[in-house]
Amino acid sequence: MSAHLKKEIDNLKKELLTLCAMVEDSFRQAVKSIKNRDVKLAKKVIDSDIKIDQMEVEVEEDCLKILALHQPVAIDLRFIITALKINNDLERIGDLAVNIAEHSQFLSAQKPIDILFDFETMAEKTQAMVKKSLDALVNIDCDLANQVCQADDEIDAINRQMYDQAKGQIKQDPENIETLIHLLSVSRHLERIADHATNIAEDVIYMVKGEIVRHKTENYRLS
Repeated sequence: MSAHLKKEIDNLKKELLTLCAMVEDSFRQAVKSIKNRDVKLAKKVIDSDIKIDQMEVEVEEDCLKILALHQPVAIDLRFIITALKINNDLERIGDLAVNIAEHSQFLSAQKPIDILFDFETMAEKTQAMVKKSLDALVNIDCDLANQVCQADDEIDAINRQMYDQAKGQIKQDPENIETLIHLLSVSRHLERIADHATNIAEDVIYMVKGEIVRHKTENYRLS
């Protein structure tokens, strides 16, 4: 690797880690705004999304510049490809955090309703998946990445439970249908964030081993 290419890749790593920190914080604050019924915090999450979008564009542009100017091979090429894919997943997690914050603004103005759905547990497990996937990226840790892939099924199961509970409650309590629909949407957004965390973990495994495990993971879940 040339000294110039190494400098460009090191700079790209710093940008990607900065984006990771921004997205993780945005998601954490969105969840907190739901828990605390905090409208101001929800607005802060929404307003901060523009910075995430700007950073996502910068990372993509730098990836494309490195590919065009240096034509990297082997592990360097896999890193650039992985950075492009993870960059997209991070931006989508940021968007979903904004969606959660928007639902938080609505829910904060409504009276709390009794529902068996354990939002805090689902949020904590999803946050743990995001953190582990980003730690796997930082530490180049395939074992940690595999843990994230295995955890996704649990989030899917909680999301299905939420759907079933809300569907039954809508029939019993139609006056709160709008609130229940917003809660369902939050559950779905958390499930999608877990999917993106899984994508990041799978891309870490690809970067390290050069092995595409995406379909193997899906087949394992179906078996």
